[in-house]
Amino acid sequence: QVQLVESGGGLVQAGGSLRLSCAASGRTFSSYAMGWFRQAPGKVREFVAAISRSGGSTSSVDSMKGRFTISRDNAKNTVYLQMNSLNPEDTAVYYCAVKTGVRSREPLDYEYWGQGTQVTVSS
Repeated sequence: QVQLVESGGGLVQAGGSLRLSCAASGRTFSSYAMGWFRQAPGKVREFVAAISRSGGSTSSVDSMKGRFTISRDNAKNTVYLQMNSLNPEDTAVYYCAVKTGVRSREPLDYEYWGQGTQVTVSS
């Protein structure tokens, strides 16, 4: 069992930045690949970024590259999502998730999910 708690969401104006954190507990953090997803009301859950167990490999959506950066600190059992140049289209609940094995863009591959943190970007 893995427990995940997201934090760092909030209200920000367009062009601003936020840094999301996800603290993990329950099992060995370094054994898991980590992912960030987001979901707006009435829309499907969308992949944002993923990172390998060691942090050496990452993936992200093309439209977010250059704005969103995923990283992890295994010593602190924490994964981060740095979000810059935010726009109203980024408004959603952001979730972190974990899976065994290699990183993935598919939500069904992930075994455990946090409760999410709301990000709202105003124009």
